[in-house]
Amino acid sequence: MNGAQSLVRTLLNGGVDVCFTNPGTSEMHFVAALDQHPEMKCVLCLFEGVATGAADGYARMTGKPAATLLHTGPGLANGLANLHNAKRAFTPLVNIVGDHATYHLQQDSPLTSDIPALAGLFSHWVKSAQTAAEVAACGAEAIAVARTEPGQIASLILPADTAWNDAEGPAEVPPIPQPAKVPSAQIDAVAEILKSGEPTAFMMSSHALMEDSLLAAGRIKAAIPGLRLITQTSNRRIERGEGRVTVERLAYPVDDVIAQLAGLKHLVLVGAKEPVAFFAYPNKPGCLVPDGCELHQLAGRDEDMLAAIEALAERLGAASDAAVLQPLNLPPLPTGALTAEAIGAAVAHLLPEDAIVVDEAVTSGRMLAPITAGARRHSWLQLTGGAIGDGLPMSVGAAIACPDRKVVTLQADGSALYTLQALWTQARENLDITTVIFNNRAYKILQGEMKGVGAAAPGRNARDMLELDRPALDWLALAKGMGVTAKQARDAETFAALLAEGLAHPGPFLIDAVL
Repeated sequence: MNGAQSLVRTLLNGGVDVCFTNPGTSEMHFVAALDQHPEMKCVLCLFEGVATGAADGYARMTGKPAATLLHTGPGLANGLANLHNAKRAFTPLVNIVGDHATYHLQQDSPLTSDIPALAGLFSHWVKSAQTAAEVAACGAEAIAVARTEPGQIASLILPADTAWNDAEGPAEVPPIPQPAKVPSAQIDAVAEILKSGEPTAFMMSSHALMEDSLLAAGRIKAAIPGLRLITQTSNRRIERGEGRVTVERLAYPVDDVIAQLAGLKHLVLVGAKEPVAFFAYPNKPGCLVPDGCELHQLAGRDEDMLAAIEALAERLGAASDAAVLQPLNLPPLPTGALTAEAIGAAVAHLLPEDAIVVDEAVTSGRMLAPITAGARRHSWLQLTGGAIGDGLPMSVGAAIACPDRKVVTLQADGSALYTLQALWTQARENLDITTVIFNNRAYKILQGEMKGVGAAAPGRNARDMLELDRPALDWLALAKGMGVTAKQARDAETFAALLAEGLAHPGPFLIDAVL
């Protein structure tokens, strides 16, 4: 057995049975080792950012890490943007990066780089195996780190000679630390705040947005008149729709957030951080906690959020069946002009039970949350780190994680181009994904940001940097070239009909929604 074989067996024994790959020469022994194990699903991605984004989507839906396989420093660099998104989502991920043989590094060949430094910027843990004998132990440690709450990025560097040299066998994964329990005194303190009757909101994210936690929070809301449940602007996953507890989503624009949180005296953090602006804006605050509002923490990201929320509900005497659940509330199918609101209405009306929505609609997606609140029950995944290009890859990972659930990707046109290659993987794997391209032929968010930061009105040069035209992108041709069926909609009626067709279509289907 060589080092690569010992690592593959360690991964499988540790529950890591999917690998999103874009390999190179240094990883050929690892590729050969993967080939010996059909129980390891290997998914080829034509760009490393697709591999890392797909691993992100997979883990968000399964709660366990997938592996990635990247080629040396440049391959890692290509995948870093979506590693950033995964890190901000606290997604568990085992990131395997091949490297030159240990003795070859001194030759300074063209692909030589400082991989530990690169990986360290976007990982919680980085280790390079120096001998074949230690590869399996390093892999086992990486799995344990990745699975430590709330989820971490573990980057394992695999020099080529440690893969091909002899090794002894797989290693056992160390015990996974359990989430810390929230102290009773902390729960009691929050209970007293809620009993005060002063305007209070929960700021929620991470595991607090899973169904059981939301149900417990809904019990508290029913027991405390006026309590508001608010999510961060971006979250790794929210369980939404009919029969779930509905929460507000924090707005993106600073002025809107200020208005949304005005009057609060207490903001209780549950798996979330305090609200801040995405960027600095002249003459506007960076921290968006209202003046006179106190911050409190019920549970941190590495603590047992469900247990804390349930304990708080018991402290308050909240009835077990008191939570107000979202009724089915489907908007009518839209007619007339095709707008982002019309797309949202059609999605809300037609979304099937237990669908997975991947949201990278960016500007066009800001109004989707309230429109879809009363849709059939579904999971909603969001771009978490702001590095655009995660939507299409994340849909790949979600579809592989949950092959029995329909995936609907709401995708801005500009950000789709960062990882267009994900469409090819959708086609190759015949994934059940319906993709909606919000085709406004612009980096629309940046057109708004020009105004938001107080820059001059865009002239010709500025417009050339913000508009996606001359030529306009041919999404039908792009999708066809990747093997994906695609059709175009220019009005609301056509869009609704195509969405129904796409949802009934087994396999990948793309709608070019021209706005």
